[in-house]
Amino acid sequence: MKVNISIDDVSPHPHSSAIVLDRCFEIIEAFPDAKFTLFVPAAYWRTMHPTESTVKPLQINLFPDFCKKLNDLPRNNFELGYHGFYHGIPGKNDNDEMRYLNKESCNELLDAIFKVVDMAGLKERFSPILRPPAWRMSEGCFDSCLEKGIEVLALSNFFEDYSDDSLNYHGRDSEFKDVVYFTSSPPWKPLKLTDKTEIVYHACEWDKNFLSESMTQDLIKFIHENLDNIEFSFMGEMIDGEI
Repeated sequence: MKVNISIDDVSPHPHSSAIVLDRCFEIIEAFPDAKFTLFVPAAYWRTMHPTESTVKPLQINLFPDFCKKLNDLPRNNFELGYHGFYHGIPGKNDNDEMRYLNKESCNELLDAIFKVVDMAGLKERFSPILRPPAWRMSEGCFDSCLEKGIEVLALSNFFEDYSDDSLNYHGRDSEFKDVVYFTSSPPWKPLKLTDKTEIVYHACEWDKNFLSESMTQDLIKFIHENLDNIEFSFMGEMIDGEI
């Protein structure tokens, strides 16, 4: 059974940072073939909660040490995916950046993301994979992703968890070429092995889904218990092929 471990919001933020990589390497020490997809916002900017907010967006190319850490990651264990520009809408919310955009606006957003990634010297490290912030994206963003070369979308099909209908893709996800839906996100969605197991964690320490030391030990135990049935996979390999 294919297993991918993904981590959202890996950024230069002091409390949503590359420190989470220490936990990844603990897992790799136990399982040398473990594979991680790190979802990186181009300019992470939390604005709505004082304890998390920063004065300016954290544009990754302005943090060379952070970029070097990402660039130096072993390629057999890590891939990078896109996770929005700011992640939210500054001054309005911290999550809905791609929820309301039309195709043209999303084209501009993706162009800005690609430009920052290029300036950061990470263009070759990113795979053509996108997870929209909080899994929410408009119909226009599906069209934009197809046009701009995104090959895999990492989405959620736990529609019942969103009473405001904000996770309604209006069927566009079923029309997109390749989609991976997550299956576990402790503690909300417990660890469970499926044919295609996509486990989501966060780098942000304020999130209950933060890959903490205790969460890491829980994951290591889970993998040990199921190791004979596990094939570690990058996101594209979850589809049936390799991108």
